[in-house]
Amino acid sequence: MKKHLLISVFCGAFSFAAGAANADVLVGIGAPLTGGGAAYGEQMQRGVEAAVAKINAAGGMNGEKIVIHLGDDVSDPKQGISVANKFVADGVKFVVGHFNSGVSIPASEVYAENDVLMVAPGTTNPVYTDRGLWNTFRTCRRDDNQAVAASDYIAKAFKGKNIAIAHDKTPYGQGLADGTRDALNNLGVKEVAYEGVNVGEKDYSALIAKLKRDKVDVIYWGGLHPEAGLIIRQMQDNGLDAVFISGDGIVSSELASIAGDAVEGVLNTFGPDPRDNPDNKELIEEFRKQGFEPEAYTLYSYAAMTSIADAANAAGTNEPQKVASAMKEKGPFQTVLGDLTYDEKGDPNLSPYVIFEWRKGDDGKYSYFQKDS
Repeated sequence: MKKHLLISVFCGAFSFAAGAANADVLVGIGAPLTGGGAAYGEQMQRGVEAAVAKINAAGGMNGEKIVIHLGDDVSDPKQGISVANKFVADGVKFVVGHFNSGVSIPASEVYAENDVLMVAPGTTNPVYTDRGLWNTFRTCRRDDNQAVAASDYIAKAFKGKNIAIAHDKTPYGQGLADGTRDALNNLGVKEVAYEGVNVGEKDYSALIAKLKRDKVDVIYWGGLHPEAGLIIRQMQDNGLDAVFISGDGIVSSELASIAGDAVEGVLNTFGPDPRDNPDNKELIEEFRKQGFEPEAYTLYSYAAMTSIADAANAAGTNEPQKVASAMKEKGPFQTVLGDLTYDEKGDPNLSPYVIFEWRKGDDGKYSYFQKDS
């Protein structure tokens, strides 16, 4: 008997096509479609929708059409479990999602018990794939690798400077902050401050005052862009002249909207931008014709969907556990991120993290650009 967790909170999961009655293969997008992480949810939705349109036009998965169901997890673990249970009840067998590590980890257990394969485009916490579940894959890099990239850069670029570390107390944010602190300590760099704040806070004056007292030169942030943008702006407003560096959780144009001109010079780690790959030019132009810039996790979500479909077609079946085996055994799969293979944990072979800097582009808008090595 399939095990279902109690659904305590329902969220808006609905069919994106003609309806379940005509569905052949149901694919769920579990993402923060509303709330503070909605920018990432939109990236995921846009990426998957574009991939599904292409896959269906080419014959679908083993000749069956893909129909999308949307599930809004609002970046909340409890909502994520509700989304997972709703997907299971609706007959969804494949999920692209979730985004937040704190949502993906508990939701993946519901999916594993109910024969649902998931590919997360933005879940970077190592725990997600380290548990050995059959159904957990990702198209993004891991935070243990991200922490090493950040600490190596900080230790070299800011030698002898006062380093502070702050995080948002989430599995993603604190996990990344802890990993970066440990990696820095291993390099002989000891932080002068280590602080946690709550998601959704608006006033960071107490944090900034402490950082000023500690004469901080560099602050490393583990968390997402809504809080980061406010901290960056309030640092400038309160006269704290320190370099702000973070991870992949701030790669959204909304960061600049929140931080304003103070975003100039902010640094972050992320993978090489797939928008710079000439092979993706036509796809990028299609997104832009629709008035959407496919930044950050858009193409990671696109790659998640095409990996599922290509593995299913290679396996000759849409049975999730057989597709999971094919993802690990039948690669490499040609994706917008390059040729991907997945290891036994479900982690992809991707190039290392690199450092990006926020500055104005030729269009006069702030964005993140890869720094020269």
